[in-house]
Amino acid sequence: MITIRDLVRFVPSDSTIAGEPNNLGVAGLATNFVANAQTTVVEATLFNRLISVEFKPVEYDFDYGDGAAASHATGGASWESLGLVQFTPTNTSHVYLDRGTYTASITVDYTARINFGFGWLPVEGTVAGPPASQSIQIFEARTALVDRTCDEDPSAAGC
Repeated sequence: MITIRDLVRFVPSDSTIAGEPNNLGVAGLATNFVANAQTTVVEATLFNRLISVEFKPVEYDFDYGDGAAASHATGGASWESLGLVQFTPTNTSHVYLDRGTYTASITVDYTARINFGFGWLPVEGTVAGPPASQSIQIFEARTALVDRTCDEDPSAAGC
């Protein structure tokens, strides 16, 4: 009987993670994360027999690099595809409290099916793919209330 442990060496390594916007963020505001992993079929030799193994992503484990982590059933989506403006919180976003550089990472868990040439058979359990990471730069933003915009008063402080 083939177990999920037998298939670990064939797990795809093509997952990615990115922070929006452009792997940059602002302390105190949402940085949106999007992870990608695809259903992949791998041709492999197992027990001296050629088989096909299908790996399907089923869980995305986010590590935001500041001690916070979260698991989701999807890798998230861009603000644009969700019809949201930048810095709007999403299911996969994270708010960093301090400026700095963080390494965010994703580990994708996959289910597997095998095919010896007679049809697909599910394999019980899940297997984690190798983590993918991305450096995220978080900046601090300061705002000030002003009486008029720089267009209205070009000589005003800060213009």
